[in-house]
Amino acid sequence: MVEEHPEEAESEAQQKPTFRIEEAIGALAMGLICIISILNVVVRYATDVSFAFTEEYSVFLLVVVTFVGAGLAYTNNGHIAITFFVNRFGLRGRRVLKVFSFLASTVLFALIVYYGADLTIDEYLFEETSPALGYPTWIYTVWLPLLSAAVLFRIFQSHWNELRKKG
Repeated sequence: MVEEHPEEAESEAQQKPTFRIEEAIGALAMGLICIISILNVVVRYATDVSFAFTEEYSVFLLVVVTFVGAGLAYTNNGHIAITFFVNRFGLRGRRVLKVFSFLASTVLFALIVYYGADLTIDEYLFEETSPALGYPTWIYTVWLPLLSAAVLFRIFQSHWNELRKKG
């Protein structure tokens, strides 16, 4: 019989990975891309007919994966840093670079929210349709500002958590 120590149980509970909605959405989108692509290849080889329209779905899902991945990277503090240069700075220099990274990321995703919303409104007003399926294109582009806003939320959340650790 194995004895359990309360301290070990607590540390295991703390090490348990937390669920993040980005992981579920990313996995679902990647799975759908795989299924669509595999089915397209099978049908093309079996019938010599290509379902070219499925490319619209695949591209849309790839955009979703990209933004969801960006939000997840900020949540896990796994965004790109040129460590060759960052590691050459002292503690103060790294803090300055972190603030610069926060500001640059915030400006970038805020601009994507603004211009993505502007693009979505234009596509809605001009009733643009997609070439393969004929769907209104705004149903694809509306996700650009929404997902960018979600990434912005994660950027602020990550920065806030970092400030709380230091304070």
